Amino acid sequence: MRGLLVALLIATPALMLPGVQSDSSQFTVLIALLAAFLTFVEYNSNFPSIIEFREAPPFNRLRFAALFAMVFLLSAIASHHTNPNALSGGITSVGTILGNLMDFPYSPVRLAVLMLPSDAAPEMIAAMRVSAALSHLVFLVAVVLFLLCVRFLNWPTRHGAFNVWVNLPLFDPTAGRDVLYRLQRDARINITMGFLLPFVIPALYKLFTMIAAPVSLTNPQTLIWILSAWAFLPTSMIMRGVAMGKVASLISEKRRRAYADAEADGGLQTA
Repeated sequence: MRGLLVALLIATPALMLPGVQSDSSQFTVLIALLAAFLTFVEYNSNFPSIIEFREAPPFNRLRFAALFAMVFLLSAIASHHTNPNALSGGITSVGTILGNLMDFPYSPVRLAVLMLPSDAAPEMIAAMRVSAALSHLVFLVAVVLFLLCVRFLNWPTRHGAFNVWVNLPLFDPTAGRDVLYRLQRDARINITMGFLLPFVIPALYKLFTMIAAPVSLTNPQTLIWILSAWAFLPTSMIMRGVAMGKVASLISEKRRRAYADAEADGGLQTA
């Protein structure tokens, strides 16, 4: 089921947008099948490889839901220009209101709009503003929901003990300095980068267009995936930073209890 959902996520723009070329559709199907197979193999294996927090729901479920919401909403906005309906019209109207509220100087939405060339059509600028606003809203909602899970639902120990090896397969506890220090450092780095990326990615894109051929944002599928990455990468990094900070606090609390028990046992033996 996880593999099928990942395949559906990748195929959503091609399914919702009219007039997709056959070559593009075949490439999308190939990528969707490959992603579904890799997801199935990862979750069906007893030994983790790259996916973090595999056994600590709803971390990956929230990330997937956020990315799927971004892709679906942006696909609905893109399809509204050629195949309007009540759903796409409602999403576009809400996005227009949000875009007008969030499009102020130096905001992430304003910076996303500035990725367009200076001679972009007004319709393209409006579509970019609406898409960026909705993507950023999903980013904020996903981060807030995960913070609520950590704060009030006792994530990740609500359903049992937390296994660091299974949930952090890329983290080597034996390398480098103390585990607690490294987890806290990685948490700060991820949270900081997550807050900076919505501002940094548009600047990097403009820099890239100055030294290489620019990626055309007039293609709806290209625009959908670029804006989804622009909003999803900060979401994922902030959630990962919060999660690693929580794991660090769990390890610190466990150490504190172990030291207290050791001192108590030592006092009893001395007595």
